Amino acid sequence: MELRTVLVVGTGLIGTSAALALRKRGVRVLLADRDQGAVRLARELGAGEEWQYGGTADGASIPDCERADLAIIAVPPAHVATELLELQRIGAARCYTDVASVKAEPIHRAMQLGCDLSSYVASHPLAGREKSGPGAARDDLFLGRPWALCPTEEADPEAKAAVLRLIELCGANPVEVGAIDHDRAVAVVSHAPHVAASAVAARLADATDVALGLAGQGVRDVTRIAGSDPGLWIGILSGNASPVAEVLEAVAGDLADAAAALRALAEGDGTATGELTQLLKRGVVGHDRIPGKHGGPHSEYTTVQVVIGDRPGQLARLFQVCDEVGVNVEDVRLEHAPGLPLGIAELSVEPDAGIQLTHALRERGWQVP
Repeated sequence: MELRTVLVVGTGLIGTSAALALRKRGVRVLLADRDQGAVRLARELGAGEEWQYGGTADGASIPDCERADLAIIAVPPAHVATELLELQRIGAARCYTDVASVKAEPIHRAMQLGCDLSSYVASHPLAGREKSGPGAARDDLFLGRPWALCPTEEADPEAKAAVLRLIELCGANPVEVGAIDHDRAVAVVSHAPHVAASAVAARLADATDVALGLAGQGVRDVTRIAGSDPGLWIGILSGNASPVAEVLEAVAGDLADAAAALRALAEGDGTATGELTQLLKRGVVGHDRIPGKHGGPHSEYTTVQVVIGDRPGQLARLFQVCDEVGVNVEDVRLEHAPGLPLGIAELSVEPDAGIQLTHALRERGWQVP
């Protein structure tokens, strides 16, 4: 199914990113948001043209010739069903989807309100940033990312085809899954980890300046997602409360056992290391099950550390060396040295390319520890 015109209701990070991706592919995009500042910024970013929120001034149905092919409802989970009902009432589009990060509750609520489920296919792009709002949007946000779609039995093939075309235009990978299974899955891989990261970050609120001065890349990695908008996450967690609670209870159990083992160690019980070792080993197993590049199997890479100056052009020079010797950088991380105008760039490369890249960098004057 071709999408010539798409209506995006909700111009936050996800809605605006989808609009930018569609505009890049030549799709006409209409933008709507109750926050006039947000829709204005999205429009100025080139995401589309403003659409009168609520459709027509007198509440009448929109003529067929003016209907969008697809409406994307990019609002918090608690408001998806009511937005869907209003859009369907005025005939804003031929097909509808939403991009909320929980699925079972919005679908259930839509059924209660009497929404037309034949033209609606719930979906969820598993992509985002710790920043929010249209100013953080990117047209490549969904590139290569999984995008779940959860069609009900009532969904028409045309509606499913429209959502699949949306996913294709945004460069994502479609994954069809039931709504309940989806919510249980994201509780494990997204929602509970966010709460856990917030719990770790909350300990830093009362940390001493000495402790914060010793903070390294590890604590930054663990707490990065904790910087997201709390109001947004309350809506997400409320819509998936039970599955998230189950995961957090399991995590809390592991942490309680670890704390008990550490107390025992502090009191001189050397045998308590067994429980800690088992938890750490289970953590390695779980980490290694995370899909690797392009969703493939987890890969092991060699890390090449390079001292890099905190000056313009240094990263470009570093990547130029990689290009010259034909080494592909699979991932890169930067760690700045406190109080010094330099840092460490950690380049992840294929194991057999590590020695080659190290030699090439040293030959060109780079300091490789």
